[in-house]
Amino acid sequence: MNRPEGNPDEKGLDQNKGTTSVFRNTQAADLSAESRLLSAFRKDTHACRVYLAGRECLNEDGGIFHLGLVQKIKQQMSRDPTLSLQHPSVLGLSEFNRRANEVAVGRSSTALVENRVLGIQTPGFTGAVRLAAELLKSWYDATRAWDGPLYLSSPCDDMLCDIFQAAGIRDIRRFRYWSDEQCGVCLENLLEDLEEAPEASVIVLSASGHYPTGADLSQDQWRIITQLAVRRKLFPVLLLPTPPLCSGDPWRDAWPVQYCVSLGMELFCVQSFSHSFGLHGEAVGHLLCVPKSSSLLRAVRSQAEKLAQTLWAPPCTTGAHVVAAVLSNPAHLAEWRLEVTQAVERCMLVREVLRERLRLLGTPGNWDHLTQQRGLYCCLGMNGQQVDFLAKQRHVYVLPGGCLNISAINGRNLDYIAESIYQCLTTRTPH
Repeated sequence: MNRPEGNPDEKGLDQNKGTTSVFRNTQAADLSAESRLLSAFRKDTHACRVYLAGRECLNEDGGIFHLGLVQKIKQQMSRDPTLSLQHPSVLGLSEFNRRANEVAVGRSSTALVENRVLGIQTPGFTGAVRLAAELLKSWYDATRAWDGPLYLSSPCDDMLCDIFQAAGIRDIRRFRYWSDEQCGVCLENLLEDLEEAPEASVIVLSASGHYPTGADLSQDQWRIITQLAVRRKLFPVLLLPTPPLCSGDPWRDAWPVQYCVSLGMELFCVQSFSHSFGLHGEAVGHLLCVPKSSSLLRAVRSQAEKLAQTLWAPPCTTGAHVVAAVLSNPAHLAEWRLEVTQAVERCMLVREVLRERLRLLGTPGNWDHLTQQRGLYCCLGMNGQQVDFLAKQRHVYVLPGGCLNISAINGRNLDYIAESIYQCLTTRTPH
Protein backbone atom coordinates (compact mmCIF):
# COMPACT_ATOMS: atom_id res chain seq x y z
CA MET A 1 0.00 0.00 0.00
CA ASN A 2 1.45 3.33 -1.01
CA ARG A 3 1.76 5.97 1.69
CA PRO A 4 0.36 9.39 0.66
CA GLU A 5 3.00 12.05 0.16
CA GLY A 6 1.82 14.32 2.95
CA ASN A 7 -1.44 15.92 4.01
CA PRO A 8 -3.10 17.85 1.14
CA ASP A 9 -4.05 20.65 3.55
CA GLU A 10 -0.45 20.98 4.73
CA LYS A 11 0.75 21.05 1.12
CA GLY A 12 -1.68 23.87 0.39
CA LEU A 13 -0.36 25.77 3.37
CA ASP A 14 3.20 25.39 2.13
CA GLN A 15 2.24 26.73 -1.28
CA ASN A 16 0.63 29.80 0.31
CA LYS A 17 3.67 30.70 2.36
CA GLY A 18 5.04 34.06 1.38
CA THR A 19 1.94 35.13 -0.55
CA THR A 20 0.38 38.51 0.22
CA SER A 21 -3.01 38.46 1.96
CA VAL A 22 -5.92 40.28 0.37
CA PHE A 23 -6.67 41.55 3.89
CA ARG A 24 -3.26 43.21 4.29
CA ASN A 25 -4.68 46.75 4.29
CA THR A 26 -7.65 45.97 6.54
CA GLN A 27 -7.52 48.09 9.67
CA ALA A 28 -9.13 47.29 12.98
CA ALA A 29 -12.29 49.28 13.62
CA ASP A 30 -12.21 51.97 16.28
CA LEU A 31 -13.75 50.78 19.53
CA SER A 32 -16.88 52.53 20.73
CA ALA A 33 -16.94 54.22 24.14
CA GLU A 34 -18.97 51.29 25.46
CA SER A 35 -16.50 48.72 24.14
CA ARG A 36 -13.54 50.57 25.63
CA LEU A 37 -15.27 50.81 29.00
CA LEU A 38 -16.23 47.15 29.01
CA SER A 39 -12.67 46.13 28.11
CA ALA A 40 -11.27 48.26 30.94
CA PHE A 41 -13.83 46.86 33.38
CA ARG A 42 -12.96 43.27 32.49
CA LYS A 43 -9.28 43.96 33.15
CA ASP A 44 -10.06 45.60 36.50
CA THR A 45 -9.56 43.21 39.42
CA HIS A 46 -10.75 45.55 42.19
CA ALA A 47 -13.25 43.91 44.54
CA CYS A 48 -15.67 46.85 44.37
CA ARG A 49 -15.61 47.44 40.63
CA VAL A 50 -19.01 48.41 39.18
CA TYR A 51 -20.06 48.50 35.53
CA LEU A 52 -22.87 50.97 34.94
CA ALA A 53 -22.54 51.40 31.17
CA GLY A 54 -24.54 48.38 29.98
CA ARG A 55 -27.86 48.48 28.14
CA GLU A 56 -29.61 45.44 29.61
CA CYS A 57 -32.38 45.75 32.15
CA LEU A 58 -31.03 44.17 35.35
CA ASN A 59 -32.76 42.95 38.48
CA GLU A 60 -31.88 43.54 42.13
CA ASP A 61 -29.48 40.59 42.09
CA GLY A 62 -27.53 42.08 39.18
CA GLY A 63 -28.79 39.50 36.69
CA ILE A 64 -30.65 40.03 33.43
CA PHE A 65 -34.32 40.93 33.94
CA HIS A 66 -36.41 37.84 33.11
CA LEU A 67 -40.15 37.45 33.32
CA GLY A 68 -41.83 34.35 34.68
CA LEU A 69 -44.68 34.84 32.20
CA VAL A 70 -42.31 34.75 29.22
CA GLN A 71 -40.74 31.52 30.39
CA LYS A 72 -44.20 29.99 30.81
CA ILE A 73 -45.25 31.02 27.29
CA LYS A 74 -42.03 29.63 25.81
CA GLN A 75 -42.71 26.27 27.45
CA GLN A 76 -46.21 26.26 25.99
CA MET A 77 -44.81 27.12 22.57
CA SER A 78 -42.32 24.25 22.72
CA ARG A 79 -45.24 21.84 23.02
CA ASP A 80 -47.17 23.37 20.09
CA PRO A 81 -46.16 21.52 16.87
CA THR A 82 -48.06 23.96 14.64
CA LEU A 83 -45.69 26.85 15.35
CA SER A 84 -42.72 25.18 13.64
CA LEU A 85 -44.79 24.63 10.49
CA GLN A 86 -45.42 28.33 9.88
CA HIS A 87 -43.31 30.01 7.21
CA PRO A 88 -42.90 33.65 8.22
CA SER A 89 -43.17 36.53 5.78
CA VAL A 90 -40.07 38.60 5.10
CA LEU A 91 -41.93 41.35 6.97
CA GLY A 92 -42.30 39.10 10.00
CA LEU A 93 -45.10 37.61 12.04
CA SER A 94 -48.37 39.32 11.11
CA GLU A 95 -49.95 39.06 14.59
CA PHE A 96 -46.82 40.54 16.18
CA ASN A 97 -46.85 43.43 13.71
CA ARG A 98 -50.53 44.09 14.36
CA ARG A 99 -50.05 44.21 18.14
CA ALA A 100 -46.86 46.27 17.90
CA ASN A 101 -48.69 48.75 15.66
CA GLU A 102 -51.36 49.09 18.35
CA VAL A 103 -48.74 49.78 21.01
CA ALA A 104 -47.20 52.59 18.97
CA VAL A 105 -50.26 54.40 17.61
CA GLY A 106 -52.93 53.26 20.08
CA ARG A 107 -55.66 50.67 19.65
CA SER A 108 -58.30 53.22 18.61
CA SER A 109 -56.05 55.20 16.27
CA THR A 110 -57.74 56.67 13.21
CA ALA A 111 -54.65 55.71 11.22
CA LEU A 112 -55.36 52.03 11.91
CA VAL A 113 -58.99 52.41 10.87
CA GLU A 114 -57.90 54.15 7.67
CA ASN A 115 -55.40 51.37 6.91
CA ARG A 116 -52.38 53.63 6.65
CA VAL A 117 -50.11 51.90 9.15
CA LEU A 118 -47.41 49.46 8.07
CA GLY A 119 -45.58 47.36 10.67
CA ILE A 120 -42.44 45.37 9.96
CA GLN A 121 -40.76 42.90 12.31
CA THR A 122 -36.99 43.36 12.37
CA PRO A 123 -33.98 41.68 14.00
CA GLY A 124 -33.88 44.01 16.98
CA PHE A 125 -33.79 47.76 17.40
CA THR A 126 -30.74 48.28 15.19
CA GLY A 127 -32.36 46.26 12.40
CA ALA A 128 -35.37 48.58 12.49
CA VAL A 129 -33.12 51.66 12.36
CA ARG A 130 -31.22 50.24 9.38
CA LEU A 131 -34.41 49.45 7.47
CA ALA A 132 -35.70 52.96 8.19
CA ALA A 133 -32.43 54.39 6.87
CA GLU A 134 -32.64 52.33 3.69
CA LEU A 135 -36.25 53.40 3.11
CA LEU A 136 -35.35 57.05 3.59
CA LYS A 137 -32.48 56.72 1.17
CA SER A 138 -34.49 54.94 -1.50
CA TRP A 139 -37.80 56.77 -1.53
CA TYR A 140 -37.79 59.79 0.76
CA ASP A 141 -36.82 61.96 -2.23
CA ALA A 142 -37.53 60.26 -5.54
CA THR A 143 -35.81 62.98 -7.58
CA ARG A 144 -32.33 62.15 -6.33
CA ALA A 145 -30.36 59.76 -4.14
CA TRP A 146 -31.23 61.18 -0.73
CA ASP A 147 -28.33 61.38 1.73
CA GLY A 148 -29.53 63.92 4.29
CA PRO A 149 -29.63 66.13 6.17
CA LEU A 150 -30.60 63.94 9.10
CA TYR A 151 -30.52 65.33 12.64
CA LEU A 152 -29.56 63.36 15.76
CA SER A 153 -29.73 64.58 19.32
CA SER A 154 -26.59 65.51 21.23
CA PRO A 155 -25.89 63.29 23.04
CA CYS A 156 -27.41 60.17 21.52
CA ASP A 157 -26.61 56.53 20.89
CA ASP A 158 -23.40 56.63 18.80
CA MET A 159 -24.60 53.50 17.03
CA LEU A 160 -27.35 55.53 15.34
CA CYS A 161 -24.87 57.63 13.41
CA ASP A 162 -22.96 54.52 12.29
CA ILE A 163 -26.14 52.82 11.06
CA PHE A 164 -27.35 55.79 9.02
CA GLN A 165 -23.89 56.27 7.54
CA ALA A 166 -23.68 52.58 6.64
CA ALA A 167 -26.91 53.05 4.66
CA GLY A 168 -25.29 55.86 2.65
CA ILE A 169 -26.76 58.85 4.51
CA ARG A 170 -23.73 61.12 4.83
CA ASP A 171 -25.14 64.50 5.84
CA ILE A 172 -25.73 63.85 9.54
CA ARG A 173 -26.03 66.81 11.86
CA ARG A 174 -26.70 67.31 15.55
CA PHE A 175 -29.23 69.31 17.53
CA ARG A 176 -28.62 70.22 21.15
CA TYR A 177 -30.69 68.18 23.57
CA TRP A 178 -29.09 67.78 27.00
CA SER A 179 -27.92 70.77 29.03
CA ASP A 180 -25.32 70.31 31.77
CA GLU A 181 -26.44 73.58 33.35
CA GLN A 182 -30.08 72.54 33.55
CA CYS A 183 -29.34 68.83 34.09
CA GLY A 184 -32.06 68.09 31.59
CA VAL A 185 -33.44 68.91 28.16
CA CYS A 186 -32.89 72.48 26.98
CA LEU A 187 -35.93 73.16 24.78
CA GLU A 188 -34.64 76.57 23.67
CA ASN A 189 -31.45 75.11 22.18
CA LEU A 190 -33.36 72.23 20.58
CA LEU A 191 -35.87 74.55 18.90
CA GLU A 192 -33.15 76.92 17.74
CA ASP A 193 -31.24 74.12 16.02
CA LEU A 194 -34.31 72.55 14.40
CA GLU A 195 -35.54 75.97 13.24
CA GLU A 196 -32.36 76.21 11.19
CA ALA A 197 -32.80 72.77 9.66
CA PRO A 198 -33.58 72.83 5.92
CA GLU A 199 -37.12 71.91 4.95
CA ALA A 200 -37.71 68.17 4.47
CA SER A 201 -34.89 67.25 6.86
CA VAL A 202 -35.24 64.09 8.94
CA ILE A 203 -35.18 64.49 12.72
CA VAL A 204 -34.57 61.52 15.00
CA LEU A 205 -36.30 62.02 18.34
CA SER A 206 -36.66 59.79 21.38
CA ALA A 207 -40.31 59.21 22.21
CA SER A 208 -39.37 57.85 25.64
CA GLY A 209 -36.38 56.36 27.42
CA HIS A 210 -33.82 58.67 25.82
CA TYR A 211 -30.44 56.98 25.60
CA PRO A 212 -28.10 57.74 27.27
CA THR A 213 -29.57 60.50 29.47
CA GLY A 214 -33.02 59.24 30.49
CA ALA A 215 -34.26 62.82 30.02
CA ASP A 216 -37.51 62.83 28.05
CA LEU A 217 -39.57 65.63 26.57
CA SER A 218 -42.79 66.61 28.34
CA GLN A 219 -46.13 66.57 26.54
CA ASP A 220 -46.11 70.38 26.39
CA GLN A 221 -42.64 70.32 24.85
CA TRP A 222 -43.80 67.75 22.30
CA ARG A 223 -46.65 70.02 21.26
CA ILE A 224 -44.22 72.86 20.61
CA ILE A 225 -41.78 70.66 18.69
CA THR A 226 -44.47 69.13 16.50
CA GLN A 227 -45.72 72.60 15.55
CA LEU A 228 -42.23 73.43 14.36
CA ALA A 229 -41.87 70.10 12.55
CA VAL A 230 -45.14 70.57 10.67
CA ARG A 231 -44.31 74.16 9.76
CA ARG A 232 -40.78 73.30 8.61
CA LYS A 233 -41.92 70.05 6.91
CA LEU A 234 -39.53 67.94 8.96
CA PHE A 235 -39.93 64.15 8.85
CA PRO A 236 -39.73 62.51 12.31
CA VAL A 237 -38.15 59.15 13.11
CA LEU A 238 -39.34 58.40 16.65
CA LEU A 239 -37.48 55.96 18.90
CA LEU A 240 -39.08 53.64 21.46
CA PRO A 241 -36.14 51.51 22.61
CA THR A 242 -37.58 50.26 25.93
CA PRO A 243 -41.39 50.45 26.10
CA PRO A 244 -42.87 50.42 28.75
CA LEU A 245 -39.87 50.64 31.09
CA CYS A 246 -40.40 54.35 31.67
CA SER A 247 -43.95 54.35 33.03
CA GLY A 248 -45.00 50.69 33.15
CA ASP A 249 -47.66 51.42 30.53
CA PRO A 250 -46.66 50.79 26.88
CA TRP A 251 -49.33 53.14 25.53
CA ARG A 252 -48.28 55.91 27.88
CA ASP A 253 -44.63 55.56 26.83
CA ALA A 254 -45.74 55.79 23.20
CA TRP A 255 -47.85 58.95 23.70
CA PRO A 256 -45.58 61.14 21.48
CA VAL A 257 -46.07 58.72 18.58
CA GLN A 258 -49.83 58.71 19.07
CA TYR A 259 -49.89 62.50 19.27
CA CYS A 260 -47.91 62.97 16.05
CA VAL A 261 -50.14 60.47 14.22
CA SER A 262 -53.26 62.24 15.50
CA LEU A 263 -51.99 65.43 13.84
CA GLY A 264 -51.79 63.63 10.50
CA MET A 265 -47.99 63.62 10.45
CA GLU A 266 -46.10 61.05 8.40
CA LEU A 267 -43.43 59.29 10.44
CA PHE A 268 -41.34 56.26 11.22
CA CYS A 269 -41.31 54.70 14.67
CA VAL A 270 -38.59 52.28 15.78
CA GLN A 271 -39.44 49.93 18.65
CA SER A 272 -37.69 47.20 20.59
CA PHE A 273 -39.40 44.64 22.82
CA SER A 274 -36.21 42.90 23.92
CA HIS A 275 -35.76 44.76 27.22
CA SER A 276 -39.33 44.75 28.48
CA PHE A 277 -39.86 41.05 27.68
CA GLY A 278 -36.41 39.87 28.79
CA LEU A 279 -35.67 38.72 25.21
CA HIS A 280 -32.11 40.00 24.97
CA GLY A 281 -30.96 36.97 23.02
CA GLU A 282 -33.83 37.08 20.53
CA ALA A 283 -33.67 40.72 19.37
CA VAL A 284 -37.33 41.57 18.73
CA GLY A 285 -37.59 44.86 16.87
CA HIS A 286 -40.30 46.64 14.91
CA LEU A 287 -40.46 49.44 12.35
CA LEU A 288 -43.69 51.35 11.97
CA CYS A 289 -44.43 53.52 8.93
CA VAL A 290 -47.38 55.91 8.79
CA PRO A 291 -47.96 57.65 5.43
CA LYS A 292 -50.66 60.22 4.82
CA SER A 293 -53.03 57.90 2.93
CA SER A 294 -53.68 54.19 2.47
CA SER A 295 -53.04 54.55 -1.27
CA LEU A 296 -49.35 55.07 -0.51
CA LEU A 297 -49.10 51.94 1.62
CA ARG A 298 -48.71 49.38 -1.20
CA ALA A 299 -45.63 51.09 -2.65
CA VAL A 300 -44.09 51.51 0.79
CA ARG A 301 -44.73 47.86 1.59
CA SER A 302 -43.16 46.65 -1.65
CA GLN A 303 -40.06 48.75 -1.01
CA ALA A 304 -39.83 47.42 2.55
CA GLU A 305 -40.15 43.81 1.36
CA LYS A 306 -37.44 44.27 -1.26
CA LEU A 307 -35.07 45.94 1.18
CA ALA A 308 -35.72 43.41 3.96
CA GLN A 309 -34.84 40.56 1.58
CA THR A 310 -31.44 42.13 0.94
CA LEU A 311 -30.77 42.80 4.63
CA TRP A 312 -31.90 39.56 6.28
CA ALA A 313 -33.84 36.35 5.84
CA PRO A 314 -37.32 36.23 7.41
CA PRO A 315 -36.68 37.24 11.05
CA CYS A 316 -36.81 34.68 13.85
CA THR A 317 -40.36 34.43 15.13
CA THR A 318 -39.80 32.91 18.59
CA GLY A 319 -39.60 36.23 20.41
CA ALA A 320 -42.29 37.73 18.18
CA HIS A 321 -44.66 34.87 19.09
CA VAL A 322 -44.05 35.60 22.78
CA VAL A 323 -44.77 39.32 22.39
CA ALA A 324 -47.88 38.65 20.31
CA ALA A 325 -49.15 36.08 22.82
CA VAL A 326 -48.83 38.59 25.65
CA LEU A 327 -50.28 41.61 23.88
CA SER A 328 -53.26 39.68 22.47
CA ASN A 329 -54.32 37.99 25.74
CA PRO A 330 -55.85 40.25 28.44
CA ALA A 331 -54.72 37.97 31.28
CA HIS A 332 -51.17 37.72 29.92
CA LEU A 333 -51.12 41.47 29.33
CA ALA A 334 -52.12 42.22 32.92
CA GLU A 335 -49.48 39.81 34.27
CA TRP A 336 -46.78 41.25 32.01
CA ARG A 337 -47.59 44.83 33.00
CA LEU A 338 -47.42 43.84 36.67
CA GLU A 339 -43.93 42.36 36.27
CA VAL A 340 -42.73 45.33 34.22
CA THR A 341 -44.20 47.78 36.74
CA GLN A 342 -42.19 46.10 39.48
CA ALA A 343 -39.00 46.68 37.45
CA VAL A 344 -39.98 50.32 36.85
CA GLU A 345 -40.72 50.88 40.53
CA ARG A 346 -37.38 49.35 41.52
CA CYS A 347 -35.55 51.78 39.21
CA MET A 348 -37.51 54.71 40.64
CA LEU A 349 -36.67 53.59 44.18
CA VAL A 350 -32.99 53.39 43.27
CA ARG A 351 -33.17 56.95 41.92
CA GLU A 352 -34.80 58.22 45.11
CA VAL A 353 -32.41 56.44 47.46
CA LEU A 354 -29.35 57.53 45.44
CA ARG A 355 -30.53 61.14 45.50
CA GLU A 356 -31.05 60.96 49.28
CA ARG A 357 -27.62 59.36 49.84
CA LEU A 358 -25.95 62.11 47.83
CA ARG A 359 -27.82 64.75 49.84
CA LEU A 360 -26.85 63.22 53.18
CA LEU A 361 -23.22 63.04 52.10
CA GLY A 362 -23.29 66.74 51.29
CA THR A 363 -22.52 66.17 47.62
CA PRO A 364 -22.29 69.49 45.72
CA GLY A 365 -25.15 70.29 43.39
CA ASN A 366 -28.86 69.63 43.14
CA TRP A 367 -29.72 66.01 42.39
CA ASP A 368 -33.47 66.33 41.83
CA HIS A 369 -32.94 65.52 38.16
CA LEU A 370 -32.24 61.89 39.12
CA THR A 371 -35.92 61.39 39.93
CA GLN A 372 -37.14 63.57 37.07
CA GLN A 373 -35.47 61.32 34.50
CA ARG A 374 -37.19 58.04 33.62
CA GLY A 375 -36.47 54.56 32.39
CA LEU A 376 -33.25 52.58 32.46
CA TYR A 377 -30.83 55.45 31.95
CA CYS A 378 -29.85 58.63 33.73
CA CYS A 379 -27.21 61.32 33.41
CA LEU A 380 -25.20 62.72 36.30
CA GLY A 381 -23.79 65.59 34.23
CA MET A 382 -20.02 65.08 34.61
CA ASN A 383 -17.01 66.22 32.61
CA GLY A 384 -14.39 63.90 31.14
CA GLN A 385 -11.98 64.25 34.05
CA GLN A 386 -14.67 63.34 36.54
CA VAL A 387 -15.69 60.28 34.52
CA ASP A 388 -12.02 59.21 34.41
CA PHE A 389 -11.72 59.72 38.17
CA LEU A 390 -14.67 57.41 38.79
CA ALA A 391 -13.11 54.68 36.64
CA LYS A 392 -9.48 54.97 37.69
CA GLN A 393 -9.80 55.92 41.35
CA ARG A 394 -13.10 54.32 42.31
CA HIS A 395 -13.50 51.55 39.70
CA VAL A 396 -16.97 52.80 38.76
CA TYR A 397 -17.50 52.74 35.00
CA VAL A 398 -19.99 55.16 33.43
CA LEU A 399 -20.50 56.57 29.93
CA PRO A 400 -19.31 60.03 28.84
CA GLY A 401 -21.17 62.80 30.63
CA GLY A 402 -21.72 60.52 33.61
CA CYS A 403 -24.56 58.67 31.88
CA LEU A 404 -25.37 55.27 33.33
CA ASN A 405 -27.84 52.40 33.51
CA ILE A 406 -29.83 52.94 36.71
CA SER A 407 -30.96 49.28 36.82
CA ALA A 408 -27.33 48.24 37.38
CA ILE A 409 -27.45 49.89 40.83
CA ASN A 410 -28.71 47.69 43.65
CA GLY A 411 -28.61 47.34 47.42
CA ARG A 412 -25.09 45.89 47.36
CA ASN A 413 -23.39 48.68 45.43
CA LEU A 414 -25.54 51.80 45.93
CA ASP A 415 -23.67 53.17 48.96
CA TYR A 416 -20.30 52.66 47.27
CA ILE A 417 -21.51 54.41 44.12
CA ALA A 418 -22.90 57.36 46.13
CA GLU A 419 -19.60 57.69 48.05
CA SER A 420 -17.70 57.52 44.76
CA ILE A 421 -19.76 60.34 43.24
CA TYR A 422 -19.26 62.40 46.40
CA GLN A 423 -15.48 61.89 46.33
CA CYS A 424 -15.37 62.64 42.62
CA LEU A 425 -17.08 66.00 43.09
CA THR A 426 -15.20 67.01 46.25
CA THR A 427 -11.69 65.97 45.24
CA ARG A 428 -9.66 68.68 43.54
CA THR A 429 -7.87 66.32 41.16
CA PRO A 430 -10.61 65.87 38.56
CA HIS A 431 -11.60 69.55 38.29
